[in-house]
Amino acid sequence: MEFNPTVSKVAELLSDPSRSKILIGLMDGCDHSASELALIAKIKPQTASFHLNKIVDSGVIKVEKQGRHRFYSLKSSECAAILESFLSISPTPEIKSLNQESSKKTIKFARTCYDHLAGELGVKITNYLLKNEILVEADESNFTVSHAGNTFFKEFGVNLRDQENKRRAFARKCLDWTEREHHLAGALGNAMITRMFELQWLQRKEHTRSLELTPKGIEGVDKAFNIQV
Repeated sequence: MEFNPTVSKVAELLSDPSRSKILIGLMDGCDHSASELALIAKIKPQTASFHLNKIVDSGVIKVEKQGRHRFYSLKSSECAAILESFLSISPTPEIKSLNQESSKKTIKFARTCYDHLAGELGVKITNYLLKNEILVEADESNFTVSHAGNTFFKEFGVNLRDQENKRRAFARKCLDWTEREHHLAGALGNAMITRMFELQWLQRKEHTRSLELTPKGIEGVDKAFNIQV
């Protein structure tokens, strides 16, 4: 009999609405307690613990113990990329309230995709970098940095050598589920969003992976990437 991975086990995780909400919530790249994930999925803490045990057994997420507390996170950026690809082919839910409309707009504009920037803002920044030949398409899955890009990232405060030495993809393409275009992922994508947090350009919205630009950020992305918000 031919040996194949049991894809059905992963599909089973995503088939349950509560488990899928938990997994999507973990795409913010942070560690979360069961109670936090219960709040995100809008279920009882005991129900969240039941689902989390199933997801941990699948190997998609990992758990760390700190005293009596447990904190959950996605196992890797590859898991996040797979979840993002599922989202990109999933039907958009019908908007039935003003709160849903507002939530859709915020998550479409800017959000974390594990440990890098996604959404309209992430795609616009990536397109700016490509248009100005700071990034160059290397192949179907990756970008590379041009000579001009070395200068740009140095001035932006990102050490390229540090990112190249990390044991992960350097500048990976990630298909954005709302924009249907690629945004920058990998070590360089993580370095970019980290730098934007350091500059106080971005702030997180509680209990969601949506991000907001601060007044500094609105000015900063205009100056750095010619993006008017």
